Amino acid sequence: MIGLLDVGMGNLRSVWNAVFQQGFDPHIVTTADELDGLSHLILPGVGQFATAMRQVSGRGLLEPVRDFAASGRPLLGICLGMQLLATSGIEGGNTEGFNLIPGTVRHLPTNYGLRLPHVGWNSAMLRKTHPVLEGIKPDRDFYFVHSYAFYSTDPASVLAETDYGALFASIVGQDNVIGLQFHPEKSQINGLHLIENFCNWNGAC
Repeated sequence: MIGLLDVGMGNLRSVWNAVFQQGFDPHIVTTADELDGLSHLILPGVGQFATAMRQVSGRGLLEPVRDFAASGRPLLGICLGMQLLATSGIEGGNTEGFNLIPGTVRHLPTNYGLRLPHVGWNSAMLRKTHPVLEGIKPDRDFYFVHSYAFYSTDPASVLAETDYGALFASIVGQDNVIGLQFHPEKSQINGLHLIENFCNWNGAC
């Protein structure tokens, strides 16, 4: 069963629809107890880093999600959900993340004359192979909506980068955890293919 973590923020319905369309059984997760029966967990999200982590902590989900990742089961973060995988983020004040992939979430550069938030289609330049990326050709376009980005402290965790004035990590991964800065559920055939790959993944790299 594929779980979608509900912390009261974000685009749960569109991600639910995308998972369902690929032939899987998505389940909205609101309590720690519901994590036990899951094979996979997705952290969707739209909103502010600090607010989302307060919601996670307030619902008693911080350690249970960390335990889920430690169990070896596949975990996917989407957009804000990817950022929450980091060690910390500064949006809304310096805040601890899930600390599943080492890095910090900081504002995209503002000195290139580009509009923020970064909205629209942009290329993900693949840097490494990964089971979730199987069948995705290099430099495919995906749909982004964000003003903050994940800056990894471990270059080995950066699976793809995107250029928006400067490079930022658009896909990160470590062991059974992977994050996508863009919205696969809004990225047409390539995005849906990533979701299908994740739902079929056993967490091994």
